[in-house]
Amino acid sequence: MEAATEVIPKVKRKAKQKWMTEEILNLMEERRCAKGNKEKYEQIHIKVQEKCNMSKENRINEKCKEIEQQRKYAPQTMYRNFEEITGKRAFLSTGCIKAMNGDIIIDKEKILERWAEYIRELFKDDRKDHNIMKNNFAGPPIMEEEVETAINKMKHGKATGPDNISVELIEALEDFGIGKVTHLLNEIYDKGQIPTDLSKSIFIALPKKPGATECELHRTISLMSHITKILLKIIMLRIRNKIKPEIAEEQC
Repeated sequence: MEAATEVIPKVKRKAKQKWMTEEILNLMEERRCAKGNKEKYEQIHIKVQEKCNMSKENRINEKCKEIEQQRKYAPQTMYRNFEEITGKRAFLSTGCIKAMNGDIIIDKEKILERWAEYIRELFKDDRKDHNIMKNNFAGPPIMEEEVETAINKMKHGKATGPDNISVELIEALEDFGIGKVTHLLNEIYDKGQIPTDLSKSIFIALPKKPGATECELHRTISLMSHITKILLKIIMLRIRNKIKPEIAEEQC
């Protein structure tokens, strides 16, 4: 037994809760070793309880501050933090929605029809039709370096669009994937038209407050194809590089 104690490394106690600090773990170990001394055990136990309550309260306060910031910019992360500090799953939807006339809709198909109606109205373009340019204003072909730069600027772990192709998958294919995407984007760029399957998006509705039943009280998030995002990123970078030299320093 003595040889085992000397040779085998002692297993370090792991925190069961994220708010547990190294100091708390050490006090808990000290309390465990003091089980034979009731008075000492009680003293350490009181100290452990005080430290736990203080650390837990600090953790909750930190998470509440994060939730306040994430409420506007990162709703999904906000709900995960909500689950952590409450131990309960946040319900994102009530399962029903209000029609334009105020009636409550509970049928799934009719709810989808109501959302389609709301989205069409939300993104309705009342501007007059643009004149189609007949002149050839084609720019230089898209280079593999541009595709690689656009991919590197994209965030990882983002939800995919209808095609389920993630930027991580394209990265995993390395040069082969870059080449295939570059060829596809050049075809789109030359024709001046994005294919139907790449122009579709999945809309997700997140309630701005619990129990929201009006469409207007939801934040709509659009999940588009990552390949479409790469194309848009390339065009944006080209425009930025073109405009930047024309902007005076005092305008920056």
